[in-house]
Amino acid sequence: MRTDPTSVRPIRRRAALAALAAPAIALALLTSGCISGGADTEEEPEQAEETELGGEVEWWTINLQANYADYIQGMIDAYEEQNPGTTIDWVDVPGADLATKLLAAMAAGDPPDLVNIGSPDLGQFQESLTDLNAYFSAEELGAYQESLYEPLQRDGAQTALPWYNGGSPVAIYRQEAIEGTSFDPDAPPATFDEVLDLAAEVEEDAGVFGMNSIPNHLVLPHYGVEMLNEDRTQAAFNTPETLEILEEWKAAYDSGAIAPGAISKDTRNLPENLENRRVGMVVNVPAAQLVNTENNAPEVYEDLVVTPGVRTPDGKLRLQGQQTFAIPSGSDNKGTAADWLKFVTNAENQLEFCKIVAIFPSTKATLEDPFFESEGDEPTDVARNIIVETLPDLEDGALGTSKDTQLGELFSEQIRAFLQGDIDAQTALDNAEQQWNAELQ
Repeated sequence: MRTDPTSVRPIRRRAALAALAAPAIALALLTSGCISGGADTEEEPEQAEETELGGEVEWWTINLQANYADYIQGMIDAYEEQNPGTTIDWVDVPGADLATKLLAAMAAGDPPDLVNIGSPDLGQFQESLTDLNAYFSAEELGAYQESLYEPLQRDGAQTALPWYNGGSPVAIYRQEAIEGTSFDPDAPPATFDEVLDLAAEVEEDAGVFGMNSIPNHLVLPHYGVEMLNEDRTQAAFNTPETLEILEEWKAAYDSGAIAPGAISKDTRNLPENLENRRVGMVVNVPAAQLVNTENNAPEVYEDLVVTPGVRTPDGKLRLQGQQTFAIPSGSDNKGTAADWLKFVTNAENQLEFCKIVAIFPSTKATLEDPFFESEGDEPTDVARNIIVETLPDLEDGALGTSKDTQLGELFSEQIRAFLQGDIDAQTALDNAEQQWNAELQ
C-alpha cells in the first residue's frame, strides 16, 4: 500500500483507534538507476565527536507539509532554540517525485543533508549514503528496534536509520464465514499452508471464496524462500521447493479457496473482498484496513475476528517497507544532520507523532508509553494490542535493490499468468528469474 500520512483523515480521539486510521506508510515512487560514489565510511566515531555542530541543514521529508506542518515546525523551532547557530531548511517533497529529485540532486553534487526515504527506494542510493556508524554510538543505535535498523545495513555500513512504519501485519476473519470450520481464535493459522487449508474449508462450508492472496514475492519468504542471492545480484527463488509451493496455490485457486479476482493488478480494489462478503478472510494486511471496513461496511466490521499475521520460519513479521532517514555522502554538514536525525527520531518526538497520525515508532522506549495501551475488545482494539506486542518482531521486508517495485511487479505478472493457466509453474519461475536477472544487471 503506497499511501502516506497526508492522505489520512484527522485522527480519532479514541486511542484504541488512533493508530489504525491510516494505511501503512508513505513510500516514494521507485526510479530506476543508481548513483555511484561509494558509501562514506572514512569517518571514525572519534572524528564525529569532534565535529563542530551548526550551520544550515537541508532536510527533505515526504508529504508532511499539508497536514503536519505544526508538528514539524514545532520540532524545528525547539531544535534551533537548543542549538543557536543552526538552521533547519525543511523541504517537503511529493512521494512520487522523491527518487527523481534525489537522483538529480546527487548527480548535480548538491544533495540534501538529511533525506526521508522509503526503504524500498534505498537500494538505488546505497552507494551514495553516509555510514551512520560514524555518528551513532552502539548505545544510540540500541534505542531503535534491531529488526528495523539492521536490515538497513549494507556491508557493515549503517546507511539509513528507521523512522516510522505502519505496524505489524494482521489477519482478519469474518466470523460468519469461519463458523463451523476448524478455526481456533486462540491458535489461528500460523503458516500459509494452514491458511490455505482454512481457505478451502471456508469455500466448502460457507460457500464463499476463502481469500484473495497470491503467492507473490511478499508471500514466498514466509515459506523460507530466498528471493535473491546474498549480494542481491541474481534471483534465487527458482527451486524445486518454490515450484511445489506454486502448485499448491494453483490447486487452491482452481478450487475457489482463492478468489478469481485475486489476480487483479488493482490490489486496492479487488472484486472479492471482506466488505462485500465475498471472501472469508484476508491475511498479512495492514490493520488500517479495519477502519476502512468500519466506515464502509459497519455490519461486517462487527463480525470480524483479528489475529496476528503469518510469520516467517524464523518467527518474524515482515513489513512491506518503512520510512527511514539517510545522509547523502555529498552532504557538507553531516555532523549536524546526524544530530538533527537523532532529535527527530528520539522517543519523545516519535511518541508525539504517533499521537497525531496512525503510525508506529521505530524506538523501543516510545512503545512503553500508556498511549499504546488499549483495554477494548473492538477489532481495532485487538489489532492495536497485537501490533504493540509484536513490533519487536518486525523486520523490513524490502528486497534492498535499486528496482524493488519493478521486480515485484514482474514476479506478480508471471504468477497471475500461471494461476490463470496461461503458463505452467516452471515457466513462470523461469520467466521471472530471467527478467529479474536482466533488471539486476
